[in-house]
Amino acid sequence: MTHYLLSIYQPDGDGTPPPEFLEPIMRDVEAVKAELKAAGAWVFSGGLHPPSTATVVRRKDDEMLMTDGPYIEGKEHLGGFTVIEAPDLDAALDWGRKLARATTLPIEVRPLQDGSCG
Repeated sequence: MTHYLLSIYQPDGDGTPPPEFLEPIMRDVEAVKAELKAAGAWVFSGGLHPPSTATVVRRKDDEMLMTDGPYIEGKEHLGGFTVIEAPDLDAALDWGRKLARATTLPIEVRPLQDGSCG
């Protein structure tokens, strides 16, 4: 089985959406997570704080430089992720479609390199 990263891309913007918008989405996301677990495909998942909370560590010669904020500027940012186990890309894409439907956001499906999950 291959591990796949399902990356959730959120639009940049201020604040959290209002509860009446967010609650049904979170309910749908939890339903997909429960389905993943029931199928034995779920490995782990997590949400991320906004890009403004990031610190980038970069090597320059023999020094390590730290910079506040996101590494890149963009209209979207990585807002969360789920790592799954699937027999092939088609199965992983099925899960990606379910997560995209639940979140209403773009989902990038990408295989992890062999040995990178344990």
